[in-house]
Amino acid sequence: MEQQIIKMILPNELLAETLHLRNDGYRLAAISCTNKDGMELSYSFDKDYDFLNLRFVIDTDIEIESISCIYFYAFLYENEIKELFGVKIKDILMDFKDNLYKISVKTPFNMKKEE
Repeated sequence: MEQQIIKMILPNELLAETLHLRNDGYRLAAISCTNKDGMELSYSFDKDYDFLNLRFVIDTDIEIESISCIYFYAFLYENEIKELFGVKIKDILMDFKDNLYKISVKTPFNMKKEE
C-alpha cells in the first residue's frame, strides 16, 4: 500500500535519522526547502513506493550537517539550498562555495537578506 509520512525532527537528529533510513533500504529521492516561517527543509526518501519525509524548520543562523557522507549525491541538493536560500550546511563532500549557479542576487529565495 502506498503511503506518505511526514516525520518532524530536530535539525541535530538529521544524520542519525538519515543513516537509519539508508540502513533500512530507503533511497534519497529529493531534498527541498521553502521559506515559510523560517527555512522548512524536507528530506524525502522512498522504499517500495512508500514515501517518507524528514522535516524541520530552522532560522538561517542555524548550521546543519550535510548528509552527503551517507548519500553522496545529496551534495547537489545541498549546494542549491545553501546558495539559493542561504541555509548554512557544513561538511558537504563536494561544496561549490556558492558557485553552483550564475545568479546576480545572493540567496534570492531568502526574505531575510544578508547585509
